[in-house]
Amino acid sequence: MFRESFRRKDGESNSQSQFGEWKELPVEEFEWFVKELKKKYGMDLTGYKPHRVKRRIEILIKKYGLHSYRDYMRLLETSDKVMNEFQDKLTINVTEFFRNPEKWWQLRDRILPELLKTSGRNFKAWSAGCSSGEEPYSLAILLEELKAPPNVRILATDIDNNMLAQAIRGVYEERSMVNTPKEYIEKYFEIRDGKYYVKPTVKIRVNFKKHNLLQDPFEKDLDLIVCRNVVIYFEMDAKRELYRKFSESLKKNGVLFVGSTERIFNHREIGLEPIMPFFYRKVS
Repeated sequence: MFRESFRRKDGESNSQSQFGEWKELPVEEFEWFVKELKKKYGMDLTGYKPHRVKRRIEILIKKYGLHSYRDYMRLLETSDKVMNEFQDKLTINVTEFFRNPEKWWQLRDRILPELLKTSGRNFKAWSAGCSSGEEPYSLAILLEELKAPPNVRILATDIDNNMLAQAIRGVYEERSMVNTPKEYIEKYFEIRDGKYYVKPTVKIRVNFKKHNLLQDPFEKDLDLIVCRNVVIYFEMDAKRELYRKFSESLKKNGVLFVGSTERIFNHREIGLEPIMPFFYRKVS
């Protein structure tokens, strides 16, 4: 898969000189790791320069005194801190419509219909840390697909005024659309000069507001909270407090939709239960 990209480039130091006695791990192990990462967490590293990705990961493997990619995968599975560090080192931070699309289809087909049936016109959703708006607009598109009552709105918040302004504008580049089905693009976007404009029928469902997750009060009695790839930036104590507050903001049987690497290890303590990967339900 990656082997043609591993030829050493002029001026680039080899792993042994960088690590001392460290010997570079086999490419086959790296390829296994990349496949497992995509399967378990929805992270696709194939768009990155593999020789750089491999080198950065092996620096982390050595840091923890490990000897294989399998050892490092086990560590990622058990430590939020290590996973956060991994993401920071590889800068795996992208915003796009329907990121991890199979999870959005689970939301559309299995979770939203149940929540809408229970709450109807009183359905309340929050996209926390919405960045440039792809996430709440993705949710709004699904509400349109499910013919949710017209008054059903999504609260979308972020701390960054520039991001909120971009989100309110609702204009996106092609790279943001890679996971968006063609039929959704045709129904919910206008394409002009190579840019994708969110149609008013979608925009009207989203209310954008500035909000600091660490300081400002949270809405209550929510049916759905979508907060993905935001919590990874916080320290552990702040992260635990944030998940606790999310749980308190949900109605009983409300759902929290998190990012691909954001597992809640103390979910029982805060009244949540995992119902499928990336999704937690409020139970008490």
